[in-house]
Amino acid sequence: MNERIKQLNAQAATLEAKGIIKLAFNEFKDKISFATSLGEEDQVITDIIAKNTPGIEIFTLDTGRLFIESYELMAKIQKKYPQLNFKIFYPDTKHVEEMVKAKGINLFYESVENRKFCCHVRKVEPLQRALSDKDAWIVGLRRDQAVTRATLEPVEWDEANKKIKFNPLYNWTLDQVRDYIKKNNVDISPLHAQGFVSIGCAPCTRAIKPGEDIRAGRWWWEQPEQKECGLHNNPKWKGSKK
Repeated sequence: MNERIKQLNAQAATLEAKGIIKLAFNEFKDKISFATSLGEEDQVITDIIAKNTPGIEIFTLDTGRLFIESYELMAKIQKKYPQLNFKIFYPDTKHVEEMVKAKGINLFYESVENRKFCCHVRKVEPLQRALSDKDAWIVGLRRDQAVTRATLEPVEWDEANKKIKFNPLYNWTLDQVRDYIKKNNVDISPLHAQGFVSIGCAPCTRAIKPGEDIRAGRWWWEQPEQKECGLHNNPKWKGSKK
């Protein structure tokens, strides 16, 4: 597998984002999907897929704690791109109920372990179901989003899910993302205009202040090196469900 990753990276290194997405689709066909969190980067990728490779399945995770603006954006996507196979995955009801009963509705504020537990139930488990019949997936990560993403390559091995992961915007700047959005009239969440750069669950996301790191609004009570939910840093979650 390492050799295949190297070969794909060698090909991807000479391509722009559209080319990387086409490479991914040509390699995996119906065995690849794109996971969108509805942020600016993901809206760019959704637009590129709709215009060039609509055969790629797109899915998002509804954690049950999203902003109303995120649901409104989902509705816009479904209407604007009817050619896409757009799916929504939800957390297991029983697991959510057990977690809330044991830990409380806002458990994530109490400890990093609790927050990662909540992310695991609401995000990681649904993601695993979404990827269960796939060999690869596409995400909207960029190198300058966070210290945890500074060494991103266009193609990586996702050890947690045992899949190949494509990062077509890995070397894009936020200015490049926003330039594409403007030129292509891409729909984005109105929260971005209110200072929200990275948008996740409502209780765990806030607008950032001028000069702050772009990930400062996510889990703002934690240290930067802890700011991943388990979808992209391949942690082995060791918390207790009780």
